[in-house]
Amino acid sequence: MRNRLIPLSGDWAAKRAAFAWQWPDDFNIAQACCDDWAEAEPERVALTDVTEAAAQDWTYGALKDASDRLASAFAAAGVGRGDRVAVLLAQSAAVPIVHFAAMKLGAVALPLFTLFGEDALLYRLGDSGAAVVVTDAESLPKLLNIRAQLPDLKSVFCTSPATGARDLWQEIAQHPPLPRRVATDAEDPAVMIYTSGTTGPPKGVLHAHRFLFGHLPSMELTHEGFPQPGDKGWTPADWAWIGGLMDMAMPCLYYGVPLVAHRMRKFEAAAAYALMVRHGIRNVFMPPTALKLMRGCPVPDGVALRSVSSGGESLGAELLEWGQRSLGAPINELYGQTECNLCITQAAGFMQVRPGSMGLPLPGFDVAVMDADGQPCAPDEMGEICIRKGAASMFLRYWNQPEKTAQKFRGDWLRTGDLGCVDANGYFRFAARDDDVITSAGYRIGPSEIENCLMGDEDVLMAAAIGVPDPLRTEVVRAFVVLRDGAVPDAARLIARVRARISPHVAPRDVVFVETLPMTATGKVMRRELRAL
Repeated sequence: MRNRLIPLSGDWAAKRAAFAWQWPDDFNIAQACCDDWAEAEPERVALTDVTEAAAQDWTYGALKDASDRLASAFAAAGVGRGDRVAVLLAQSAAVPIVHFAAMKLGAVALPLFTLFGEDALLYRLGDSGAAVVVTDAESLPKLLNIRAQLPDLKSVFCTSPATGARDLWQEIAQHPPLPRRVATDAEDPAVMIYTSGTTGPPKGVLHAHRFLFGHLPSMELTHEGFPQPGDKGWTPADWAWIGGLMDMAMPCLYYGVPLVAHRMRKFEAAAAYALMVRHGIRNVFMPPTALKLMRGCPVPDGVALRSVSSGGESLGAELLEWGQRSLGAPINELYGQTECNLCITQAAGFMQVRPGSMGLPLPGFDVAVMDADGQPCAPDEMGEICIRKGAASMFLRYWNQPEKTAQKFRGDWLRTGDLGCVDANGYFRFAARDDDVITSAGYRIGPSEIENCLMGDEDVLMAAAIGVPDPLRTEVVRAFVVLRDGAVPDAARLIARVRARISPHVAPRDVVFVETLPMTATGKVMRRELRAL
């Protein structure tokens, strides 16, 4: 296994003080996450591809051979440096093979979510000018329906034989290995991930090869001294999103930790537990929604998790306590966004965990809360969370949107668009997206604290809070709640809980009980859709 970037000894402040970003000028993610291991230990298991029918181990040597041959196939199809190669695939061995093949040509991997419809695919493929798409038989019809509207698209590859596409595995078998990869600089583009579009049209977030390094401090610390002998990683988060791809999949391959690939069409807690037991999974990245569903399902014997990370929505104290008690591992929260990921965390093994807080900035990240004039806020004063340029996971730019890129920064600081505060001890607290803030009787109210309080009730599976217009107070709080099966709706009790546990001024005026909440593909509540109701 590779050496860690962060020493395990010393307190958090010492770790930050001693750390400095370092990476070679000539750097390529495919080389670091695949070829280096293949040359040193070709028979080392990199990935276990789990399907309903079987589980197949892939060694680093096999991944290198397949990606070398696919790179040759891509080159024959006209793919070159800087071209975008779209990856429209669910979790499987094919995903890293396509990523690595693109990167070996100096091209840019473009992961796309398999549940995207034709309009979403047309927008992203058209906006990016993708030269190649690799997909499966299930998604192929959507691509064929829109292909005539994509003039830049040269070829479509499919993981099974199909009319209108090249057979991916046949192409790999027929082409010789790429003699040598294209030389790339650490600052060269490597991956482009589209934002989820919660604050406007999706934007292509272009990242350099060095952004892999930006995820390693969090991986080492939030997974409690990762890697350790016997570690094995998995996430139900789709690898089309930065959380699934960079919070677990690529770091596992980089460190030589076996990675489990398994597609869950719909997350089911019992099936997730069974997978963990069957394959000895020890390290997981779990979106908050998955954790909430797991809490409602008995934990079977044989689950032996060592570390759990989660990000995307704030977690409450009750959920954190359940994790330590029932899973036997701390749930460590992560904060970041597609433009600059994994900059703040709580890591139970290395710091005092403060429920309701996002935690402390990781080594290598300078984070501050700024007011409207770009000045640092006083302790506990709400402002915008900002990240200083220079972090390895900082994006290069938005694709073809220089004005949006410029608007994302104020001087040397990236503006996250998230509101929060930082206390005198340096702990950050998330309040809301700027457009999720509820303004009521002069108060600015973030929904997360309300939602966490509601979800602390044993009958509540999920909750979302929004502001609805009120002639007197500008807005009042309305909560949408999903109850566990068999629970009796009791709005008065839930409202009283918030009044007592947080404050009367943030208590919901009413509660709407629903069967489901509208979610983005990354598992975030779409509060704007609730407001539209």
